[in-house]
Amino acid sequence: MAIFMFFIFISLTLIVTFWAARRTSNLKTFYAAGGNITGLQNGLAISGDFMSAASFLGISGLVFSAGFDGLIYSIGFLVGWPIVLLLIADPLRNLGKYTFADCVSFRLKQKPIRILSSCGALTTIIFYLIAQMVGAGKLIEMLFRIPYNFSVIIVGSMMVLYVTFGGMLATTWVQIIKAILLLLGASIIAFLVLFNFHFDLTAFFNQAIQLHPKKIAIMGPGGLITDPISAISLGLALLFGTAGLPHILMRFFTVKNAKDARKSVIYATSFMAYFYILTFIIGFGAIIFLTNNPTYMTEDGKLIGDINMAAVHLSHAVGGNMLLGFISAVAFATILAVVSGLTLAGASAISHDLFPLFVSKKTLDEKKEMRVSKIASLILGLLAILLGILFQNQNVAFMVGLAFAIAASTNFPVLLLSIYWKNLTSRGAVIGGGLGLITAIMLVIFSSTVWVDMLHFPEPFFPYKYPALFSMTVTFFMTYIFSITDSSSQAENERKKFQDQKIQSLIGI
Repeated sequence: MAIFMFFIFISLTLIVTFWAARRTSNLKTFYAAGGNITGLQNGLAISGDFMSAASFLGISGLVFSAGFDGLIYSIGFLVGWPIVLLLIADPLRNLGKYTFADCVSFRLKQKPIRILSSCGALTTIIFYLIAQMVGAGKLIEMLFRIPYNFSVIIVGSMMVLYVTFGGMLATTWVQIIKAILLLLGASIIAFLVLFNFHFDLTAFFNQAIQLHPKKIAIMGPGGLITDPISAISLGLALLFGTAGLPHILMRFFTVKNAKDARKSVIYATSFMAYFYILTFIIGFGAIIFLTNNPTYMTEDGKLIGDINMAAVHLSHAVGGNMLLGFISAVAFATILAVVSGLTLAGASAISHDLFPLFVSKKTLDEKKEMRVSKIASLILGLLAILLGILFQNQNVAFMVGLAFAIAASTNFPVLLLSIYWKNLTSRGAVIGGGLGLITAIMLVIFSSTVWVDMLHFPEPFFPYKYPALFSMTVTFFMTYIFSITDSSSQAENERKKFQDQKIQSLIGI
């Protein structure tokens, strides 16, 4: 049944890709789906892009293992959207063209700003890709009993196929289909779980408390994040990282105008709020139906396929093979849709922002830029496969948390300040953003995640898992210092540009 559902979905998405490929003849269609996506369609696509493997598999798994604390991710993912709506959506759509670097470099020096923005975008995308590849590999390995490495190769090949042939048009419709299926599948699981308790939430949670090894502790904080610094740091990453995710920001260029961009955020927030409520029910449902169940647990008491597979196992426990097949196909759809969006955003950063600066001394024609983007998609696909294999034992929600930390440390501060702060200069943005990016990456390397778990050193140099509190502080402080002390003629011109009435009207001031 699972195999049958998989092939139905893959066939459907290949038909969409073939349809989109015949209509993708220029850069605007390849990068921005021609700018003809409606607010509702884009809201579905954004939610489809955002409700990733980290959301469906990772958060459900964290709630299954840690209880209430697992919701810090879903709440953090959600509350960042009002910031996007109020501060980012309108000016981004008005000032940009294909990537958020277009907006950041609007009044600043093109070359250094595009290099910085591309580095921040690519680093964020790579961490995000790791999470999706790990989730996909575990899912296919468990269902089809094929080696994990081969599973990751299958997913990487599919995502390259979608992007290189269908571009943003195919990616958008794959994301829309996936969002509808995911909302439907999660609703069915949650309904069946609560149906077993006659929709009595008190009985539902009491049963989970009795079965979980931590008992009543799963209903309070401290099960996942044990110190306030880590909690604040993760919260900042999730809150502000949303507004710095390049594959999400890229979606605002697919609509006709700023009004539709705002509608997109409102629709997407509504869909995601409903979905994250469901992940809470699914996580606690997994505690009830999977704990101590030999069908889903190994001999040493661990969940088969690790905690990332809690939602998939729960679908079988409450709905049998039919629901398992459907949810497995939906989970696979979730991953393919997200990795396609990530790959396209990464490829556009390379072909649109970096390649013309270093390789081509003049403006690229559209066909050449599309060709470069497709080559970049292939390279990113190969890199994603390699990293998916190396990081196969990491929780996918945690890996996305690191991606958010980097987006919050580099992309968001520079984007926000370029839009709203008149004294921002190219020197301040490059030095501040660059130091923030380096700080975030180095703190991740020196944390227990890499320094201890991967490199096998006895103690981490950096005692916290999440770097955002420190790296965001570095970015904002250094950007401020190096901007206000910049008295060059270039800086004066950049400050005057901000006062231009045309720019202020585009920003919305």
